[in-house]
Amino acid sequence: MNVTMYVVLFLAGVLFPVTAAVLITIRIISRKQEKRIGEYQDKVLKTQRDEVQNIYYTMRGWRHDYHNHMQTIKAYLSMQKIEETLAYLEQLEEDLDSIDFAVRTGNVSVDAIVSSKLSVAAKKKIATDCTAKVPMELKVTDVDLCTIVGNLLDNAIESCEKVPEEKRFLRIYIGIFQKHLYLSVANATAETRRRSPSELVSKKGGSHGFGLRRIDLVAEKYQGFVNRKNEPGVFVTEVMLPL
Repeated sequence: MNVTMYVVLFLAGVLFPVTAAVLITIRIISRKQEKRIGEYQDKVLKTQRDEVQNIYYTMRGWRHDYHNHMQTIKAYLSMQKIEETLAYLEQLEEDLDSIDFAVRTGNVSVDAIVSSKLSVAAKKKIATDCTAKVPMELKVTDVDLCTIVGNLLDNAIESCEKVPEEKRFLRIYIGIFQKHLYLSVANATAETRRRSPSELVSKKGGSHGFGLRRIDLVAEKYQGFVNRKNEPGVFVTEVMLPL
């Protein structure tokens, strides 16, 4: 056996254990990261479920009281109290508007998520504008679609909270563009300079960072596309998913 062979065997004995150790370390870190992302997503889904459940129980309670409302209105009318009747009807209308789904996209799951997030945005004094239409036939599952929408809106609301109330805004658009489901969310941000897409993702830590990565993972799953861009005071995320 010549010297070259001895060298090759020596290097193999040294390098392969190191390589294996590196691979094992990377795998352990990856699993920990996956676990953290999974725990975060479970927390997000629970929050979304609680928000939707709150709307459901409120609407259920209103329906339960329907008979009593009708009896009150009949009593007012029997006493010819027209002004009191009108005032009571206006109050009922306001109550119903506050618990009904704020948007009708054509997809019940998206209706629930977007409506609950708009309700949260309103409580945080965020000016909102929403145009959304979801086609009946989709390749993406409702769970994955709501994961994207929920994370987009959670991140947008979180960003808006960091700016003064008078500067807070949230614009949502969901529709069809070039045979893709197109989602666009624009919101106020405290950022004062432009950042590259990679810098935007790497800079965000905590729940915001997990949300960004979850959006990317779901889009990648369906061979979709994610575009992020920001100008001073404005952050925009666009997602395109094949139909």
